[in-house]
Amino acid sequence: MAGHGGIKGLVLLLGIVSQASGSTMTVSVFTVTSKSTVLRWSKYEGALSYRVTASLRNSQVPIVFASFGQNTIMGSINSLNPNTAYTFRVEALDSQMNMLTDAAVDGSTAPDVPTIVMASSKESQSITVEFPMVSGATSYILRAETDDGSFFSEIPVPGSPGTITNLQPYTDYTLSVMSVNSAGRSQPSYPVGAKTVLSAPQFNTSSPSNSSILVKWEPVNHAVLYSLSIIKEGSFSQSALNTTETQVYFPDLEAGTEYCVKGNAWSPENIPGDEFTVCQITRSPTPQSIELVVTRNPDAGIVVSWGPTKGAEQYVATSSTGQNCSSSSNSCILIPLSCGETNSVKVIAINQAGNSVPSYPVQIISFPCPPQPIWVEELVPGNCSVKWSAVPHAEYYTTFIKSDSGIEGMCNSTELYCQFHCLCGYSYIMNVFAHNHAGPSPPGPLLNHTTLPCCPALTTVSAASWETLIMEWSPVRGADLYETRAVDANEVILCNDTAPRCALSDLNCNSWYSVVVIPCNDISGCNLTCSPQTHETAPCMPEITSVSQTNMSSSSVLVSWTSDNTAANYTVSVIGLVGDTHVCHSNGSSCLVSNLPCGSVYEVSTIASTSAGESMPSFTMPLETAPCCPDNLTVSHVTQAMTNVTWSPANGAQTYITSLSSPRGHAQCHTMETECVMGCITCGTNYTVSLEAISSTGHKAECTYHGFSASQCCPSGIRLYRGSNNTLIVRWRSNSAITKYTAEVTGSGQTHTCSPEPGIYTCTVSEIVCGQVYSVVVAPLNPDGTKVQYCTSRIYSVTCVGSSLGLVLYQGKR
Repeated sequence: MAGHGGIKGLVLLLGIVSQASGSTMTVSVFTVTSKSTVLRWSKYEGALSYRVTASLRNSQVPIVFASFGQNTIMGSINSLNPNTAYTFRVEALDSQMNMLTDAAVDGSTAPDVPTIVMASSKESQSITVEFPMVSGATSYILRAETDDGSFFSEIPVPGSPGTITNLQPYTDYTLSVMSVNSAGRSQPSYPVGAKTVLSAPQFNTSSPSNSSILVKWEPVNHAVLYSLSIIKEGSFSQSALNTTETQVYFPDLEAGTEYCVKGNAWSPENIPGDEFTVCQITRSPTPQSIELVVTRNPDAGIVVSWGPTKGAEQYVATSSTGQNCSSSSNSCILIPLSCGETNSVKVIAINQAGNSVPSYPVQIISFPCPPQPIWVEELVPGNCSVKWSAVPHAEYYTTFIKSDSGIEGMCNSTELYCQFHCLCGYSYIMNVFAHNHAGPSPPGPLLNHTTLPCCPALTTVSAASWETLIMEWSPVRGADLYETRAVDANEVILCNDTAPRCALSDLNCNSWYSVVVIPCNDISGCNLTCSPQTHETAPCMPEITSVSQTNMSSSSVLVSWTSDNTAANYTVSVIGLVGDTHVCHSNGSSCLVSNLPCGSVYEVSTIASTSAGESMPSFTMPLETAPCCPDNLTVSHVTQAMTNVTWSPANGAQTYITSLSSPRGHAQCHTMETECVMGCITCGTNYTVSLEAISSTGHKAECTYHGFSASQCCPSGIRLYRGSNNTLIVRWRSNSAITKYTAEVTGSGQTHTCSPEPGIYTCTVSEIVCGQVYSVVVAPLNPDGTKVQYCTSRIYSVTCVGSSLGLVLYQGKR
């Protein structure tokens, strides 16, 4: 195998692969450099060697070739020109060097190798490399590595100069550069060594006071010296110094001003390292012109104000009682503020450097606390004094007084009391404020004082009953309760009520009482100065001793009684049904009641009356008058020997005794009904009728009525005979020659009558039909011409003989 040169830093490049007609061998560009190309091909069966040639693109004349053995499938072709386009061909040869097949691919070489002109470090983490541009290069690759191989890095750059970063401070590096085009990259340039500079010291600054700045830092490895400079904001003048220490103190600075500190470390080679700048503000000066004002809106507090302080971002005011407030302006409010406090307030200014020196404390006294307790004294009615205890830090006091009538009053006082005129029955609300230069105290507890209620005027007394007095009066201010007290020689009667009226009950009758109305309320109690009045109660109840009638039929009643009050007038009431009342009046011990109706029941009572009222009615006594007689009475025959007596109901009667009397006999009945049936009456006889009405208690009334004449007797011996020409003859017997009779024959739906003259005891009835049954009645006629109804009828049947009447047969009575 023949070849040209070695390959260093191979770059993989896939070329365009072509294949000969009918061939199965392939070829590709594996990698290129500026002057060489590595090809890769597939093994061809039967080939004993391979020949590789390179010709310029679009030229068939090889300018370089190389041969390889039958077992080689990769090889390089050298002596090429940088940045040149070639066509590469691989031929498979037999033992006679005859070509079995071939394959070709197009490719290009990398640009020429660059040359480093200078490599230097300006920063601790980077090195800048300068080199001339290479023709055909599209970019470059910078390579940095350490001698011990612990670090290796390649960074693409577009051109010169190029900077490689992410390096370590104060470290030696070997640097090289490679050119790059689309085909690949060149071999590395000749290496150059360079060292990074020291890293910057990391400053930590603070302002110990408002006129100094302290700078500290950790030591920088390999540093032999440090350089620092300080400059005030807005100034062009700076101060510089060198030190081998790791801290620097800058005194005599301006308070509340920002300064910038810049510094770097120096290497043993006297090369400055990275620079680091930090800015620090000094603490603000102490706030001045502190002013304190007490405020009450909306909450009680202290308004703290101060003059502006240079460099301050925030202010904090602190009180000796532990409150604090902050603000970015020139005031804030300390809350809460309690009454009666003495406060000392300091103010500090704050910025990024810290707190300033506190201001000199300023004293302030808050508003006083409200007086408490407060109370009212009323030594003389109508003159009240509000009083209270002394309050620390108070200079004077203001008292506000308001009555429930809406009237308001105020008084200022340096004393511990305030006097005002107070009226009975009014409520007063009072509040006392203490004052000093900081203002009034907060509202204290309200005192609600109610004076004694006024005495009622125009009290009226009336008797509600024989043992009760009704007291009425006009309502008075301030009274929640009225106590009415009645006192006589033996007892005290009390009545408590919220209404302006009271009933004094269970009083002794016929007595004198001293009565007073005492108004009270829950707060101030009762007014015991009200004047009493004297009142008399009604007479005691009389007691009825007797109620007497002169006789049973009398309509007058004498009522007698006893009583302790001889000066009283008496009224006797005799009370019956609704509207039936009889009265009489007397100033003695008896009274006569007249014209009482019959059949009535009464209750009798007596009432005594004086100017103080009426007594309780006496216990009633019952009274019953005799029953009334019935208004109507009627006597009627039931049969010839039996009558029915009826009458109207009578007031007061429970039972009745009715009597019929005549020389021939006496009939009587006793009943609770209003009718009675009596027998044993003789017909044709005159009777005297009387009735006795009897009450449930045995009172009787004798009643007499007009006489009763019994009707004539029914005839006897009544017979019925057949007459001529279809007639019937009726005959009877009678003891009275002056009585007129009538005969009635009834049959075949017809009634046939005949009435002969008195003294005649027969008559004829015509138009009789044979074969019929007839009813025959013969009865006397009353003087008014009516027929006596109680006579019985007889039944006869009339037979036929041919078309004429036959036998008349008697069948009995009906």
